[in-house]
Amino acid sequence: MKFDTISVIGLGYIGLPTATVFASRQHAVVGVDVDKHAVDTINQGKIHIVEPDLDMLVHAAVSQGFLRATTCTEPANAFLIAVPTPFKESHKPDLSHIEAAAATIAPVLQKGNLVILESTSPVGTTDALATWLAEHRPDLTFPQQAGEASDIRIAYCPERVLPGHILRELVENDRIIGGMTPACSRLARELYELFVRGNCIVTTARTAEMCKLTENAFRDVNIAFANELSTICDALDISVWELISHANRHPRVNILQPGPGVGGHCIAVDPWFIVDSAPDEAKLIRTAREVNDRKPHRVLEKVKNAAARFKQPKIACFGLAFKANIDDLRESPALEITHSLIDAGVGEICVVEPNIRTMPAALEGAILCDAERALKWADIVVLLVDHKEFANIQIERLQSHVVIDTRGIWSNRRRIADATTS
Repeated sequence: MKFDTISVIGLGYIGLPTATVFASRQHAVVGVDVDKHAVDTINQGKIHIVEPDLDMLVHAAVSQGFLRATTCTEPANAFLIAVPTPFKESHKPDLSHIEAAAATIAPVLQKGNLVILESTSPVGTTDALATWLAEHRPDLTFPQQAGEASDIRIAYCPERVLPGHILRELVENDRIIGGMTPACSRLARELYELFVRGNCIVTTARTAEMCKLTENAFRDVNIAFANELSTICDALDISVWELISHANRHPRVNILQPGPGVGGHCIAVDPWFIVDSAPDEAKLIRTAREVNDRKPHRVLEKVKNAAARFKQPKIACFGLAFKANIDDLRESPALEITHSLIDAGVGEICVVEPNIRTMPAALEGAILCDAERALKWADIVVLLVDHKEFANIQIERLQSHVVIDTRGIWSNRRRIADATTS
């Protein structure tokens, strides 16, 4: 099939890079988003998110006429849905954004179109998407109705990229493609092979949905082990960073580094989709999620205990993003900890986050400043994110502060320096 026009619904951290990579291969791409500011920014050849090299690619794609953004859905040969899938109370999946996307593209669907869901979703969501589309367009046939002969092809193909490396990984990583029928899978693979150099592996939609959830649950369980280990080490007065360094010298041990919790839209959310689908079976996955969800509260208690030593404590929180060297604050434990400190009135708070320009509304009462100013001002320094800028801070600058290092970048350097001089 010739893909004359490709439409990407949702121009966030996944949708915009995906749209841009298609456009960089000189395919006409129409990006759709409800955020007019994002749409206007992209049409100016600029970006509204932080991702290395994306700004140059967007500028080139827009300038050459291959990428255009709009708030209104238009006809296309293929539609890729990359919208958020958060959870509601009690960790129930919220599929309202996907259902809204279905309602948006349904009026412009034509026979022969391909619809691909990329949003991380609970098992069965692709089937639900097909049902929603069929309800809006009874004049067309869908895979659940007509099988291989359907007018519309539908598949699931989750992203599996690392923020900060998205453009490279979109191209190089293998893709798992789950069509509702073999014909759906073949057409979806044909689309991704326009830019993917990795393998495009075909399976069922339900297996592809579960594969994405499994990948992130696996990582969550391993992070939970490291986070629980750090809590145990605190109780036993052992340096967790030194312990992990020694344990990882075993040829078959590779313990991850602990942190203040787990953030982002994937690892902090996706395991709950498995728990929701199979609550009686997903015991380990649930426990890992609970361990990681408790970690920010343990960090908060550490800061409160340190603050009790001062009459009017001044606390500098280094980092707000959910991981290093990006601006993404979704489900960020660093943001949660900082917000909790403000809410609890623990002291005066300043925030050092080099990847944002304005303070989130949730942190009203705190000030945004650079590292130099924060170090001169603060009594307590809390490292929450291991941004590259923070790794370059000289250890000597921290000697007069109470330091709570949740990522180990300062603690490890101190330990190595102490070992060298002893």
